[in-house]
Amino acid sequence: MNHPNSAPTATPNKRGSITKSVKKAAFYLNKGEVVAIPTETVYGLAASIYNENALKKIFEIKDRPYFNPLIVHIDSLQSLNKIAINVPEVAYRLADKFWPGPLTMIFEKNKSISTIITGGKNTIAVRMPNHPLALELIKTVDVPLAAPSANPFGSISPTSAKHVEKYFKNKLDVILDGGSCSKGIESTIIGFKNNEIVIYRLGSLSIEMLESVVGPVSVRKHTQKTPIAPGMLDKHYAPKTPMILCDNPIKTASNLIGKNIGLIVFDKKTLCTDYQIEVLSPSGDLEEAAKNLYAAMHKFDDKGFDLLIAQKFPEVGLGKAINDRLIRACKRDTNFTPNNIFI
Repeated sequence: MNHPNSAPTATPNKRGSITKSVKKAAFYLNKGEVVAIPTETVYGLAASIYNENALKKIFEIKDRPYFNPLIVHIDSLQSLNKIAINVPEVAYRLADKFWPGPLTMIFEKNKSISTIITGGKNTIAVRMPNHPLALELIKTVDVPLAAPSANPFGSISPTSAKHVEKYFKNKLDVILDGGSCSKGIESTIIGFKNNEIVIYRLGSLSIEMLESVVGPVSVRKHTQKTPIAPGMLDKHYAPKTPMILCDNPIKTASNLIGKNIGLIVFDKKTLCTDYQIEVLSPSGDLEEAAKNLYAAMHKFDDKGFDLLIAQKFPEVGLGKAINDRLIRACKRDTNFTPNNIFI
């Protein structure tokens, strides 16, 4: 069903145009269109949770399988209580600490929520984004927004309006420009099972930060079957260019003579003039590296390299989430199989 609120007045928009106007974005959402929106993690393709035709358009635009659930974005806890039921007490503690922010929580859904959003399941994934334009837009349209990442299914997630334009210039009316995403990788997704907190997707909120509030948590592995939550498939976040992950990118590259290779490395300790290198954090800061990861992958993907080689990150803090993205980006079929690669 469509939300009864009237649409804000807006002038006609050139298809695929980038704008900073929340009113224009709200106008097209209320028309039943899909709009690209910024969040602190990555850009998303948003539609009203109460418009099934618009929800279907998300899947069509992304070429996303319908069994893969969408995340619902809200601007208040009052909205949570309208779309989810049996919310555990610990979820409110986590929301108080980490919302708005990059934490998605899975609850039982209210029966009014379309199963298009939930991948046919009776659970719903919800978060409150920490981005002023996203929150203003949700408040303006006065409905929660379903919004997966604004990329073709399985591809590199976008962290700028320009990335979205590259993917979907002729498929969207509006791309709401909120600048570069401050976190750079997707939200952490958790669920509640038998009084235990389970991480279904590693993300911008580290395990250590979660455990500082709730104690020990467990991590669910990737799957190629029907996922419980978004972002659980084991092949994802992949560039068009073949990509491998190893401990020593320069040593690995030196064994691949005659190949046009780009390197993605953690800090300035790993430098070499023989290859084009993207240093994700000169100072070795994991948050900065996470913010720059997808932008570096986009940059290399546009340059026609034969192969990308990424450096494995320390398995601490956000390093775990960065490695998670790199491992899944490397799952795309490739002919490059040198013996010393660590995957």
